[in-house]
Amino acid sequence: MSRSKKLCILLGLLAAVCGATLILLQVEEQKEKIKNSEEIILELPWESVTALSWEQDGKMLSFHRDETWLYDGDEAFPVSEERIRELLEQFEAFGVSFIIEDVEDYGQYGLEKPVCTIDLEAGEDSWQIQLGDYSKMDSKRYVSIGDGNVYLVNNDPLDLFDTTLNSMIDNDGIPDWDRVTELRFEGEETYSAVYQEDSGSTYSDQDVYFVRRDGRDAPLDTSRVESYLWLIRSMDLNNYVSYNAAEEELTRYGLDAPDLTVTVDYTAENEEGDGEAGTFVLHISRDLETKQAAEQAERDGQEEAELSAAYVRAGDSRIIYEISGDRYEELMAAFYDDLRHQELFWADFDEVYQIDVSLEGTDHAITSEKDGDERVWSYQEEELDITDFQNALVSLRADSFTSEKPTGKEEIRFTLHLENENCPKVSVKLYRYDGDLCLAEVDGKSVSLVRRSYAVDLIEAVQAIVLN
Repeated sequence: MSRSKKLCILLGLLAAVCGATLILLQVEEQKEKIKNSEEIILELPWESVTALSWEQDGKMLSFHRDETWLYDGDEAFPVSEERIRELLEQFEAFGVSFIIEDVEDYGQYGLEKPVCTIDLEAGEDSWQIQLGDYSKMDSKRYVSIGDGNVYLVNNDPLDLFDTTLNSMIDNDGIPDWDRVTELRFEGEETYSAVYQEDSGSTYSDQDVYFVRRDGRDAPLDTSRVESYLWLIRSMDLNNYVSYNAAEEELTRYGLDAPDLTVTVDYTAENEEGDGEAGTFVLHISRDLETKQAAEQAERDGQEEAELSAAYVRAGDSRIIYEISGDRYEELMAAFYDDLRHQELFWADFDEVYQIDVSLEGTDHAITSEKDGDERVWSYQEEELDITDFQNALVSLRADSFTSEKPTGKEEIRFTLHLENENCPKVSVKLYRYDGDLCLAEVDGKSVSLVRRSYAVDLIEAVQAIVLN
């Protein structure tokens, strides 16, 4: 066959292929038209929706509105109106980026078997939104709303609808208080702490929480109280074990007789900017089985098993939440001894103007004078650096609290004279308790045991002054 004849045949075949391709493209163009779009395909005010359901992975959640939103599976389930609103608001102006018209093969977009189908009702009107695959080009979701078109949407509804019933609950909220006016504890130890500014019952202006002890107001450590309040305030109540607890469940989870009940009276600023009073109550407990096991271990003289979980309830709510064993232990650290000052002396040292020390039967007076804003310390008219004594004083902290009377040898005693009308002086005596501890007596009252090594540091600081 000649070269020219072969060329004619090849040209003919090419023309046929091109013609077939053109015909196929025309057919496809006729079948599906793809175009850019900024069209809003659904405008549905969220408050007009009366029913909402969606199915994903063979599981369906459905809700309807009857004054409030209710879960179809159990109307006792407390539905979060805020969460429903969040799901529905995206359909108030549901926009797209591409429209594919005259679709015949929905399967290629993952819409023959949608990953999620959302049904909406507003009175007598209804809509079904089907979510298909992602487009390979720009990773946007293919969506159908039943009008014969397929859309690529700007915002993927599955970002919000890929959820479970747990996330739809109206969890109890913890108030965002501005000031706590009273804090009450009921449990193994029952007492209350009252907020008082400028109290005459302390030598530190930082003390604002007071407990009535032995006929007087005793200050708590403000930082410890605030840390405890933050522990409550920062709790995330979302891991519920029952959303409609009956008496039987309260008993099972130990909340019919909680280990501890904390009541917080507070004020918070309202929308008008005024202070509004409120009360928040938190019940804390272990489940009944764990309590009984702990009691048995105590009777047998054995250690309790490590606690993995505990439970809380806000006020009279029917929702019971699970918390970790660690969080339980933190919340239970609410005894007076947990929240009181651990230091023997916690005032600003700048208020101290004289220190009288008795060491090994000899009395010493360490004095000071003000030089502008500075205080100059001296012993027997010789100027000195008081830093080591100050650091040793700050280190005197309770290893544990006690009301035992001292029986051991006195190690050191000192009196701090203060420029303070409420408390002009503080007297401290340290007695030997054993090889590791000293018993501290403050103003004639046994207070705590402190590490003897800290007492030794204080003694050495005094000796460096008086023997210099």
